[in-house]
Amino acid sequence: MSSVIFAQQQTVTYSVSPTTFEETTAITITIAGSSINETAWGIAATHELYLWAWAFDTNDTAAKGTPNNGSWTASSAASAFTYNAGTDTYTKTLTPSTYYNATGIGRIGFLIKTKDGTGDKKSQDILVEVGIFQASLTSPAENSSTILASGSNFNITATNTNGVASYVLKSNGNTLNTNASTASYSFSHTNITANQSYELLVTQGATTISKKFSVIVNPNTVSEAMPAGLTDGINYNPADFTKATLVLDAPLKDFVYVAGSFNNWQPSSVYAMKKDPVSGKFWLELTGLVSGVNNSYQYWVGDATPLANSPSLVKAADPYSTLVLSPYDDASIPSLNYPNIPAYPSGQQFEVTVLKTGQTPYNWQVTNFTKPEKDKLVVYEVLVRDFDANRNYQSLIDRIDYFKNLKINAIQLMPVMEFEGNESWGYNTSFHMALDKFYGTSDKLKELIDLCHQNGIAVILDVALNHAFGRNPMVRMWMNDPDGDGFGSPTAENPYFNTVAKHTYSVGEDFNHQSVRTQNYVKRVVKQWVEEYKIDGLRWDLTKGFTQNCTASDETCTNAYQQDRVEVLKSYADYSWSLDPTHYAIFEHLGTDLEEQQWANYKIAESPSKGIMMWGNLNSAYNELSMGYTGNISRMTSSSRGFTSHRLMGYAESHDEERLMYKNIQYGNSINSAHNVKTLATALSRMSAIGAVSLLVPGPKMIWHFGDLGWDSSIFTCNNGTVNDASATISGDCKLDTKPQPQWTGNWLGNAGRSKIYNDWSKMITMKIAEPVFSGTTTMANTSSLYPNIKITNSALSSGQLKDVLIVANFNVTAQNVATGFSYPGTWYNLMDNTTINVTDVNALMSIPAGEFRIYGNKQASLAIDDFEKGNSVSLYPNPVSNYFTLNFAAVKVEIYNITGQLVKNFVTNANLDFHYSVSDLKPGLYIVKAINENNEVQVMKFIKK
Repeated sequence: MSSVIFAQQQTVTYSVSPTTFEETTAITITIAGSSINETAWGIAATHELYLWAWAFDTNDTAAKGTPNNGSWTASSAASAFTYNAGTDTYTKTLTPSTYYNATGIGRIGFLIKTKDGTGDKKSQDILVEVGIFQASLTSPAENSSTILASGSNFNITATNTNGVASYVLKSNGNTLNTNASTASYSFSHTNITANQSYELLVTQGATTISKKFSVIVNPNTVSEAMPAGLTDGINYNPADFTKATLVLDAPLKDFVYVAGSFNNWQPSSVYAMKKDPVSGKFWLELTGLVSGVNNSYQYWVGDATPLANSPSLVKAADPYSTLVLSPYDDASIPSLNYPNIPAYPSGQQFEVTVLKTGQTPYNWQVTNFTKPEKDKLVVYEVLVRDFDANRNYQSLIDRIDYFKNLKINAIQLMPVMEFEGNESWGYNTSFHMALDKFYGTSDKLKELIDLCHQNGIAVILDVALNHAFGRNPMVRMWMNDPDGDGFGSPTAENPYFNTVAKHTYSVGEDFNHQSVRTQNYVKRVVKQWVEEYKIDGLRWDLTKGFTQNCTASDETCTNAYQQDRVEVLKSYADYSWSLDPTHYAIFEHLGTDLEEQQWANYKIAESPSKGIMMWGNLNSAYNELSMGYTGNISRMTSSSRGFTSHRLMGYAESHDEERLMYKNIQYGNSINSAHNVKTLATALSRMSAIGAVSLLVPGPKMIWHFGDLGWDSSIFTCNNGTVNDASATISGDCKLDTKPQPQWTGNWLGNAGRSKIYNDWSKMITMKIAEPVFSGTTTMANTSSLYPNIKITNSALSSGQLKDVLIVANFNVTAQNVATGFSYPGTWYNLMDNTTINVTDVNALMSIPAGEFRIYGNKQASLAIDDFEKGNSVSLYPNPVSNYFTLNFAAVKVEIYNITGQLVKNFVTNANLDFHYSVSDLKPGLYIVKAINENNEVQVMKFIKK
């Protein structure tokens, strides 16, 4: 996976002094160092511990206050503990009302964590009551749900401190019992036949404390056949918008209620789900719904005889939700990204599912998109969060010209399914069918996909189906929960998840892919994204985890050939192809050739040709070359892996590796001061050559976003701009942090060194897509050297076509005479500028400056000449213009006038042909461009600003 996470929660020993206190009292929290395994958390040397805090009101239910925690991946300095070496303790002193920035605090909560808590590097949750006056439930437990048989009695007992208090017991909003003055309360509610939601109000003086709990009556589930044609989750009735049928597969559970906005979250027996006698699934038809209204609901899943440490009742959202509301994340989602977000229902806990009948379907403009050939794919991998400052789908929509001008034909989005938190790479998925709201609405993602299709660009989604995280309902319905916080690890009864990962890359909770229920769930996820969103392909994260044959400590087994995952992953690909025969299946396996061949060569001879594309990580080899050291890139070809067709999606960079440019500047070859790779300009100048010897190798290729502009920020850049790789520890690095985004604010497209990479790669991608030769066969010579030599030929083409290509490069830091090896003598064309050379000696050496390359072909290449060069004529591209345009005229000065003749912008370009003229700030309309070169020659043209 993209970022391996280890579960390392620890139970710490703590004390709070004084033991009873008011919210305005200074308190000291002390943690015993002996109770912490600092080595496991990677803090043995630094002793960096942080407080992660929250608080509740005097009723101990509603969240309150805004402590300065920082982010989960980067705690704030204000939350740091002080380490006391002499006593081996960690201490922090605070005043609750000040630290939590609130008054009326009834309870504080906190845990202890590392600066970056990724991987559960935290303690147990700790709750401490605030106030001299306290009330405690002795039976039942606070916020508990007790299951009873109909007609049973229920005993309630409570005590308080600081003398006598007044007690009022309410049930379902009605007063049930009172005691005006007692320090010890007791009441028995008899003959209970319906669900009860209790609130015990305890008052002393001006202070009232509320304790809530409930009784759930076992409804003795009715056995009744489920109507035909229903699937798990929400089944809308297309003929009647007042109805919808819910289906839940919950084996080993005794009953399920549906609680929601339609029954005021107090379900009666009418909302007890029925059970199908054949499938064992629970189902219930809802009636009286209003078309176009957002409803929210949860399942209350009951188990009269739970396993030890497992809850008798779990309140969970629908596993098949397509939109969920979260009490944890939604409040911090910008309204710009998700306008009019539905409100989370007051008084509830955990995620809830949104149900809405009569929805207006998205009006797709493209309904018959033809996907680019797999051989010709050039995929642009994007993390929406780090692409632009607004961090939403609209940002990508607004930059569609950026993708078009680069000529890529596919965009791959890192996971956008509902993940835990808002600042994330997305691999901590909790609901695989629901769209995470942080990046935008469902219709906005569809608009992006539709726009990409209008421009010939496929859209691929990264999906993490090896695992799910703790908020996932299928984890929570069968979980160990000894501390009663509603979260825990899977039990042995869990029909979807392993109790312990069956591989060495443990992330979240590990799916058992040999379970039929898991397989059905995965197929529903695939169906959702293919049919509802018209997604062209899925990139399957961490496919090494799809086995049941290994253990969490056996790396040899995990990396060896495993037949069970070969078969199950083939079945998933088959299912996606049954929905869409041209669907892209892409695996991040990074395993043995023998195993990967089973997928890459699978059904390759069918029409249309299948075969699963495999990620090919060549980061290290290409980075050696870009830094000026020997690198071996021979594994960039599909044939080197034993693939019968071009199914290797090779890349020099992905989201998961250190950036090429960062390492160039940090570690590049600096022995030649005239070509010092550690200088930014020199490092940038070498990246075009990296494109030549990677992008043009036949087969699908991938670019990490802004590699095409020479992004030189480290993968370990923190959200404050510093770099911290914390190489000596598992925790503490900033790999997952939100990155600064200088590419737009710094106008990188207007920077000559950066825009040259963009323009050169654009030409290469155009050639790759347009010319059949780049679907041919590859021969690589000097594969372990500074001088890659790549020959590409397509014997199926005629001599009148571009059928032979030679690519040579010099990654040394001085000019070199490099070997060539032309296929035959004669006229050869430099495919980047269409100049020619006459080859008489096919093995003649060629002088190439440091960091440069040459691409020669037997004929001219199709370079989309209208887009790039038009002989001596001057062209402005693109036109109409969205954000910027380019000129093929070496201007030293450019002026832009509106239609009335008013000068509105001007540029000084130093005759830079790669200059990008930014006009994003201009209003739509017609403009006149006046371009002047160094000889004072003037060219005048027009453009339309969209």
